[in-house]
Amino acid sequence: MADTETHHGYHDQKDSHLKRLRRVEGQVRGLQRMVEEDKYCIDILTQVSAATKALQSFSLELLEEHLEHCVVDAARRGGPEAQDKVREASDAIARLVRS
Repeated sequence: MADTETHHGYHDQKDSHLKRLRRVEGQVRGLQRMVEEDKYCIDILTQVSAATKALQSFSLELLEEHLEHCVVDAARRGGPEAQDKVREASDAIARLVRS
């Protein structure tokens, strides 16, 4: 089996992605501590914004990898799978825009 058939588009960046997600996890834990410690609302909201932006950035990178790998591979093969992958990507973009 070819590499493109056995791995998702993010496979080559998996370690980097996990590192970024661990940082976001740390940010969320920091938010929990801030609430536990009764920190000022605006300070908490500032940190929520930072965590949200980090997740949005991660999402966009993952989407780009999906388009470059999964969607392009499906388009090369053609048929219903290609249409399904484009529809999935469009739906994912719509969810990201709404969030």
